Amino acid sequence: ITKFADDTTVVGLISRGDESAYRDEVDRLLLCCGDNNLVLNTNKTKELIVDYRRNRSDIQPLLINGDQVEQVASFKFLGVTLEEDLTWGAHIAALVKRAQQRLYYL
Repeated sequence: ITKFADDTTVVGLISRGDESAYRDEVDRLLLCCGDNNLVLNTNKTKELIVDYRRNRSDIQPLLINGDQVEQVASFKFLGVTLEEDLTWGAHIAALVKRAQQRLYYL
């Protein structure tokens, strides 16, 4: 579990198709939030799956308090855009766009 300001990130490893350790980590996060009177906003919660296998298997949707968590192809984490294939394309494109916007006034 990585915490920064008001953001929390859970990183889990699914090996040999066994999702139990990952699901247990999410359950521990939910228990911790409940113990501290915190509520996870499932509308803001995203799931990014990085899978290098040739034969990708479908991963069951993650449910938090009965709500399905949205699976995304990319996600911005601490200023870096991470993609499911761990390439830099989206991050570089965002940096170039921001630079162009700032250089426009020069």
